[in-house]
Amino acid sequence: MAAVPSNEAVDNGSGSVEKDSSMADSIRYAEDNKDQLHRHLGNRQIQLIAIGGTIGTGLFVSIGGGLVKGGPASLLLGYSLHALMVCLINNSLAEMVCYMPVSGSFIRMSGRWVDDALGFLAGWNFFLYEAILIPFEITALNLVLTFWTDKIPVAAICVIVIILYAIINIAAVKYYGEAEFWLASGKLLLILIVFFFTFITAVGGNPQHEPYGFRYWYSPGAFNEYIHKGALGRFEGFLGSLFSACFTVVGPEYLGMVAGETERPRVYLKNGFKTVYWRFFVFFVLGALAVGIVIPSNSQKLINNGSGTAEGSPYVIAMQNMGVAVLPHIVNALLLTSIFSAGNAYVYCAMRSLYGLACDGHAPRIFKKTMKNGIPIYAFAVVMIFPFISFLQVSGNTAQAVTWLQAVTNGATMINYIIMSLTYIFFYRACKAQGIDRKTMPYCGWFQPYCAYITFVYMIIIEGIFGYTVFLPGRWNVGDFFAPYTMALVAILLYFGWKIVKRTKFVKPLEADLVWEKPQIDAYEASFTEPATRLRDDMWAMLSGKKRRKENHMGEDIS
Repeated sequence: MAAVPSNEAVDNGSGSVEKDSSMADSIRYAEDNKDQLHRHLGNRQIQLIAIGGTIGTGLFVSIGGGLVKGGPASLLLGYSLHALMVCLINNSLAEMVCYMPVSGSFIRMSGRWVDDALGFLAGWNFFLYEAILIPFEITALNLVLTFWTDKIPVAAICVIVIILYAIINIAAVKYYGEAEFWLASGKLLLILIVFFFTFITAVGGNPQHEPYGFRYWYSPGAFNEYIHKGALGRFEGFLGSLFSACFTVVGPEYLGMVAGETERPRVYLKNGFKTVYWRFFVFFVLGALAVGIVIPSNSQKLINNGSGTAEGSPYVIAMQNMGVAVLPHIVNALLLTSIFSAGNAYVYCAMRSLYGLACDGHAPRIFKKTMKNGIPIYAFAVVMIFPFISFLQVSGNTAQAVTWLQAVTNGATMINYIIMSLTYIFFYRACKAQGIDRKTMPYCGWFQPYCAYITFVYMIIIEGIFGYTVFLPGRWNVGDFFAPYTMALVAILLYFGWKIVKRTKFVKPLEADLVWEKPQIDAYEASFTEPATRLRDDMWAMLSGKKRRKENHMGEDIS
């Protein structure tokens, strides 16, 4: 809450002077948000959400499928290419979100700046994408648990996880942020462990005392053949690795979704978006390199990972192959927290996307209703229905459920990025038409609008060819067709359905609302008199036991 002192005073008739009672405690409070969400996510939480908030199953488990199809070189190339493309997406989204950090992020921006029908599509596509990923993470968690035993009742795990998700997300957003801070810290620890394991064992620090280095790049080879033989087969292997990256390499959209609940968003979000570039290189590119070093792409355990009874993570399989004791148990335990964290983030984003839809009239207004702590309660109730899809595992194979859900959400991911790219193109045109100097914005993207054009074309191509194998001779299967293309078909129906019913039109550059909530956000940011805290300062304050000083944003201590 921002505060401005009042200079008015009145005589109470006894010679003393009292301040106007209508200005309680001489302070006029301004709302920090135009909606009912609360800006309670601090710098420490935002930076850890940016660094580790979306790292889950893909980087530690599903990446093995990309290695099997393409081999280590194709895996590295595929992850590097897609990581670069998502960095370009980050470059576009960061500029828009830091300029207009509103709840709903790109979902509402696409409706305001491009076409109301696109906003309708963006919101429902992202909501379904997030909601479907919740049971995906629960099924993955059950898959990883089979490392220890397959006797744990699947239904019991589902119930426990659903209850924990509900408790964390029904509390105020600051508690969600705190939970994600610690869970993301566990992910960072896990990444450090597997990276050190890769390096130390590769140079000879293994039970066999044998420096194996890049041995598996030579045998069985750097490039695998997939489906066909020869150069075509190796290219298809590369596509298999690339499609694995399309599911694993994500992140900017999650940072954008917390914009409406972030303190000092133009400072903390900007810093968060800047970490995405090095995070993608360290986590995803080096992660792909590490996986290709520690385990051969023809490992039978890795190939059998679709059975639902294998160890799950290629790192764990590599540790077992070398005879490394204890460490596989530590990695698997941290992997469980990583998967749980990813599912928790999906619950949060699904709730906020449904709330954003309601704000713009794209969903029933009841979903705008929030509790006193700023939690959209009815959106929460609807989102918590989706985790129960994970109970399908009880009568089916865990890995099959994971694979099908992964395929469906892959298509939704590309649609999200297509929408972000198109929204930025319209945003750029509007800024140019209305004479707004982008260099004065909190974050000015480089090489624009070409980054947005590149990602717009690239993501459309990926969305189109993602399920190409089903069209090859003798490989047609109705289920295999609908898995990758279901969300594309749903997107077409959503967009044209809303456009026809509401008769929406594309927003002209001069008519785009680039003011929107900017005056209120400007006032909120300007009301701070203390400099923004740095991550290391927040970390030191936490470790030293110092409580964070609460301010009324005019620099006055109210703690």
